[in-house]
Amino acid sequence: MSLAEMSLANLGSRIDLRKASILLVEPNNQAMDVLTSIFLGFGATHCLKASSFEEAQQVAHSAPLDLIACEATLQPEQPDGYEFVHWLRRSNLEPNAFAPVILISSHTSNRNVSRARDCGAHFMITKPLAPTVLLQRILWIAQNNRTFVECASYKGPDRRFQNLGPPDGVGRRHNDLSAELGDAVERNMDQDEIDSLLSPKKVVR
Repeated sequence: MSLAEMSLANLGSRIDLRKASILLVEPNNQAMDVLTSIFLGFGATHCLKASSFEEAQQVAHSAPLDLIACEATLQPEQPDGYEFVHWLRRSNLEPNAFAPVILISSHTSNRNVSRARDCGAHFMITKPLAPTVLLQRILWIAQNNRTFVECASYKGPDRRFQNLGPPDGVGRRHNDLSAELGDAVERNMDQDEIDSLLSPKKVVR
């Protein structure tokens, strides 16, 4: 057994997805098969599927969800995964408005990762999808039950470590919660950079 397989097996022994209701949102049939197979490999037995924003909305209205894995790019000229998460957070659907969401994308520019953070997603994972990375993020969600923040510009998991200041000599980044707009071409961020941008940050209360 490889080191990665050992790590995956160790993580899998620490969570139980057999009773979890999981929504998978993916417009590409082949990619949906891959995503479904990964979750079945994790022990999940109840996976609901949607291929578009509208189908995902219908599922969110019809069944309680424990976890959502959503492709960021959906149907052309239709609302995308970021907009689905934004809608979900403001839908007032109980309990689904608070369901953990993992966005999946092969386009992980700084702008897109910022969109994932600002729409209320818990994590973003880059493609090609690595099962170990996905399972680690699910484990992090299970172990860190973040409170939700709601204000005029944001509703989603709290990004702050409360009552803790930043390390000596380190302040908040000048571009945190940037409202960057436009079609600038950027390189894709790697998974460590994505996690850094989406992880909670220490702030002074």
